Amino acid sequence: MKKISLIFVLALLTSVSSFAQVQEINWVTFEEALELQKKNPKKIMMDVYTNWCGPCKMLDKNTFHNKDVVAFVNKNYYAVKFDAEGNSTVNYDGKTFSNPNYKPELKSRRNGVHDLTRYLKVSAYPTIVFFDVDAKVISPIRGYQKPQQLELYLKLFLGDDYKSMTTQEEFNTYYSAFKPEFQQ
Repeated sequence: MKKISLIFVLALLTSVSSFAQVQEINWVTFEEALELQKKNPKKIMMDVYTNWCGPCKMLDKNTFHNKDVVAFVNKNYYAVKFDAEGNSTVNYDGKTFSNPNYKPELKSRRNGVHDLTRYLKVSAYPTIVFFDVDAKVISPIRGYQKPQQLELYLKLFLGDDYKSMTTQEEFNTYYSAFKPEFQQ
């Protein structure tokens, strides 16, 4: 009887600890995503953020830790976190990008804007930039997105539905007909 009780307690603790573990998006660098695309083509979702941006932190906490978002992104996209004011060097589209105005003493505050941020035409934070399987920009999506708001874009770009839309009215029709499945 003691063995059965011990096995039950161990099984319960194991299930509770695995339940308590927070699922995470598998973030990679942009260059890692570009390399991964060569072996297994997937679209890229890039979170362009800054350290000082409140809505960026909310997006990370509320949306990028949502179990439905995590599962969908990990299955269908390469996910990249990119510090829009960071000090990294990035090779993309035959060019090398850096942040010549970066100041280490401003690491946690507003800093110089990274050249890749400008190249991608990101002008607000957070912005999620979607890339196709050939690493060409599909579209940037500006601002904080709740899980169901992000779901619309994740599915729109994954299924290439955006390619058939040529007017705002066509997008509005898609938007109106969209039935979200992610939990808030």
